Amino acid sequence: MRISVAADSKDGVAERVVSELRERGHEVVTHGALDDGERDDWAWACELAARDVSEGRADQAVVCCWTGTGASIAANKVPGVRAALCVDAYTAGGARKWNDANVLALSLRLTSDVVLAEILDAWLGGRPSTDSADVANVSHLDEI
Repeated sequence: MRISVAADSKDGVAERVVSELRERGHEVVTHGALDDGERDDWAWACELAARDVSEGRADQAVVCCWTGTGASIAANKVPGVRAALCVDAYTAGGARKWNDANVLALSLRLTSDVVLAEILDAWLGGRPSTDSADVANVSHLDEI
């Protein structure tokens, strides 16, 4: 899978996200502080990663900032993106299942290496629900 990753700094697990995804066999595209040629502010970096998903250059994205909140807000401004701020594996699995989330937002401050691995396991192993109510909710997002 091709996954776009953005961070506004190299603090916390920012670089670990990239290495962990590559170790799992994914192709990674980097933005912001993870790419020396780009602006590293959270709004700009996370927009680029979200646009990679929206415009078909990536299957999914992981966006990071100190709290994860700004990263998720920026990503969710891009049409077709459903970004979820996840601080644990349960939330990540639920975001994939019930929300068909295609962008994972992470807090560089709160996410440890161990929790990152658990979140990625749940996120990458998750599949969207086929339950009609869940599908209807996700479809309605395009109408909002």
